[in-house]
Amino acid sequence: MSEIAAATAHEAYAFACMRCGHGWEQAYEIEHHVDGSNNAFVIYKADGERVPSPLSRPSCANCGGHVVRIMRAGRVATVQQLLRNPRPARPSIQDDEAVAAAPAGTGHHWHLSDLLHPFHRR
Repeated sequence: MSEIAAATAHEAYAFACMRCGHGWEQAYEIEHHVDGSNNAFVIYKADGERVPSPLSRPSCANCGGHVVRIMRAGRVATVQQLLRNPRPARPSIQDDEAVAAAPAGTGHHWHLSDLLHPFHRR
């Protein structure tokens, strides 16, 4: 089968497992091809290795679960950064006033589930 590479796109996605809460991000090279019969097809590669489409049926590397939310890149990294450093290095005056006015113990502790809250059905 002869194939001609049409174009390569670069995409990144954030994933969160709804079973165990594990979050991760992955960048992909998406190669668009046309075979000898003029049929279009796509090949996904992650870290140089051919992988199945992350949009078809992603699975969690932590627990093997298949109920995985797919989000735009950066969502998991942002929450992980907040978990490591929940307060800005130099809080603004407004932040200091809000902390002083808030009762003790009402500070928000970030979890991956906070990221997923908009996806939960009521």
